[in-house]
This record gives sequence, structure tokens and C-alpha cells, in this order.
Amino acid sequence: MIDRSDDLNGPNSSNEIGLYIHCPCTSFPRSFARDYRETYLYPPPSTVYGFLLSWVGEVNLQTHLGVKLAIGLASDPPPISRILRKQRNHKYGKKHQGTYPSSQFSKPNFQEILTDLQVMVRLDSSGESAAVTLADRVAVALSSPAQISRFGGLSLGESWALVNGVRRDRETDGPVRWLLTDDRGLIALPVWIDRTTTRGTFRRFTLAEAGAGFDDRAWVAIAAPAAPSIPKKTRAKKYR
Repeated sequence: MIDRSDDLNGPNSSNEIGLYIHCPCTSFPRSFARDYRETYLYPPPSTVYGFLLSWVGEVNLQTHLGVKLAIGLASDPPPISRILRKQRNHKYGKKHQGTYPSSQFSKPNFQEILTDLQVMVRLDSSGESAAVTLADRVAVALSSPAQISRFGGLSLGESWALVNGVRRDRETDGPVRWLLTDDRGLIALPVWIDRTTTRGTFRRFTLAEAGAGFDDRAWVAIAAPAAPSIPKKTRAKKYR
């Protein structure tokens, strides 16, 4: 469900949009979780960025680099539940190629999930280089969703975690607890995940108190890390 009744509300800047996202059930598996799939308690910026790209039908992760996101909770941190579900486990290598039948490569594992997650998101596209910014495309998705060409369900987290609704934020949403960037914070969340190496870029955060108001420390820029420079090979000098 996409509510378009509040299209004229929200931040004043044309490059900035505030959103309210409700997800009844989701999970953000930790990067190093294996058999027991723990979840991050808060939506990672990398996940929210992917959610926005999916919403507007963009498949290239590089298109809107430079956009800044601010993430908060419109309620207390959601409770963590534990479920038992079937998970597939694949072995990769030259000896393990081809099909993977469920009878041989699936087993039950525990997984943590979050319920009744209410997320507040602000995005600022002033730092983008794209001709049509992500804020512009999100505004179109809110006002004229028929103009958006996309496929699949709209999920926050894993593919099964479909969202219940997206709309612009309102003053009646109540106090928001924003995630503030803090080098000494105890909340570590991925900001960017490299699809080729599966390595992530992480930032540390602190959860602000409810009703503290918006803080500029909540902004985090989505940017791909610079490729490591490869030193040139030099020939050893021969001395006679």
C-alpha cells in the first residue's frame, strides 16, 4: 500500500524526502551469521538503499551513489523472535557444480526475525551526480506509481519480508529515534556491500533518545569504497 495523501508534506527541499515504512515481519541477517542466523536490530543503510532502488525500479547499484540517508525508528526497537526454518547450504568449488536438490542441501536452522518494524527514512540527493536523482524518482513513485517500471515484490530485507506500506512522514507519527553516526557507537551496520567480494563497509551508530529531534549526525552517505591500488611490478636492478 502506498499512501499519496501527504505528497505535499515533509522536508521543504526538493532534494530531500521523508518516508515512513511499515514492515510487519523482516530480518536483517548479520554479515557473519552462519547456522544460527542472527539479525541486526536496526535496518542497515545498505538495505534501505537497496529498498529504495527496488522501489523505483533501478537495478544498477552505482546509479545513485552520493545520496545521503538518515534512518530512525518510529517506535521502540522491535522485539526479536526466533523461528525454525529450512535453509539451503551450498558448497562451492569445482567439485560442487550443478543442481542442489533440497533433500541433500537443506537443513533446519534457527533464525531471528523482527516484527512490527516502523522505520523513518530521510534521503538527501543534493550530493548525487545523476541527471534524475533518487529523490525525484521516489517523489514520482509516491505521486504517480503507474509511471514506475519495476518487477517483483517490495521487500525490506530478505525477499520474503514484504512491506505493508510506504508514505511520506507525518508529524503525527510521533517521536523518532534516529541512528546517529558515532565512531564509538555500539551499533555497527553495513553501509555498502560489494557484490563481487561480499565484503562490506561498516559505520558505527548510536540510537538517539525519543523526541530529541533530527540531528545532522544521522546523515550517512552511500558511496562505494575506492578500489585498492595495485602496485606496479618493478624489475630488480642487476649490478655487475
